[in-house]
Amino acid sequence: MRTRSWTALASAVVLAAALALAACNRGGNDAGDAGKPIVVGSTLSLTGAFAATGQIHKIAGEEYVDRLNAAGGLLGRKVQWKVLDDQSDQAKVSQLYERLITQDKVDLIIGPYATPNILSAMAVAQRHGYVLPQHTAVLAPQLTYDCQFPAWSIGPTPNQFIPTQLFDALATLPTPPKKIAVLTSQSGSAAFVSDGFGDDKAGVLSIAKDRGLDVVVNVHYPPTTTDWAPIATQVRDANPDLVIDNGLGVDAVNILQAMKQLNYTPKKMFSLFPAPGPLLAAGPAADGMLSVSMFEPNQPTLTKLGPDATAIVGDFTKRAQAAKLPYTVFETQAAASWNAWQILTDGVTEAGTLDQHKVCDTLHAKGADTVFSGHLTFDPKDHNFWPTTQTLKQIQNGDWVTVWPADKAAAPLK
Repeated sequence: MRTRSWTALASAVVLAAALALAACNRGGNDAGDAGKPIVVGSTLSLTGAFAATGQIHKIAGEEYVDRLNAAGGLLGRKVQWKVLDDQSDQAKVSQLYERLITQDKVDLIIGPYATPNILSAMAVAQRHGYVLPQHTAVLAPQLTYDCQFPAWSIGPTPNQFIPTQLFDALATLPTPPKKIAVLTSQSGSAAFVSDGFGDDKAGVLSIAKDRGLDVVVNVHYPPTTTDWAPIATQVRDANPDLVIDNGLGVDAVNILQAMKQLNYTPKKMFSLFPAPGPLLAAGPAADGMLSVSMFEPNQPTLTKLGPDATAIVGDFTKRAQAAKLPYTVFETQAAASWNAWQILTDGVTEAGTLDQHKVCDTLHAKGADTVFSGHLTFDPKDHNFWPTTQTLKQIQNGDWVTVWPADKAAAPLK
């Protein structure tokens, strides 16, 4: 099987030469490198705006590598993970992945956290012909590199799926919302879910209108926002039935805190991609908060998945407690990280080599098996996004609980 990206690379003489050189630098002779560890390079946002979530991915990755090495490593070799702090800065991501590939000469790479950072890493991966499993990017129209592999899928059109799922769930409540406020981070996938992208203009705003909902606040804010009072004031004055924050990290916490300063609590609230712990720490103000989820370790879910999943979840909690994370539960962000690592190691194991071309083709041909999302298949026509397993979760009694759809729920939607 030959992917479109590899055909394009082969047709460009300069790039083909660069790939050949990179292959030599990466130690394409796997047998000759048998005594050396396999080095996986990546960046994570260990400081800056995305740090609360980046730390989750770091702990999950460390646990995965430890378990992998305890089981014999990869291709019979130990694995080392070289992770650099991108400081939540998209510009630094490109520089650091260039360094990892051209100077540190890592054998494999894995993606960072947050869509803007992933897009920067993807450009470098494509330039050097590296396979890039990535944890959380959902901006499908821009993920055009055939050898990027999503570890969290909301399908190829999350801008349509997310609001449809949310509004379907809320329509089952005794008093569904009629007036909504939409707050949107001008950051990659968050804006995509609100506004659509390119020719596809569907999103929260258009789908709300189609359903007869009244959008009483529509604010787009930069990801560097520090003064949330003006946004909170607009929401308070409009007094909507539902606040939708299509944001990242601690955006929702900052908005809640700004509302609290105004002695205002939203009736219902949804946060797109939040850091899970800080919202729980917000206390009663965040009770009933909704968000998207790929996995929550509620007991019914763990029972279905079996002992391996339970052991992974337990080990993560111990590590997170030791690291003094504010939220020590293995949830959707950790599951996305685990999936990314399984995609990478499954591709290498099935290909039997570190050759990037062969690993990419193997993943397209055979897919990957994961503990938390089952068998994944990757079709370049859908930018490798597999059929979604997304659910909605809600804060109930101080914890995140899966509440929708009903056949996957661990508790009813409040």
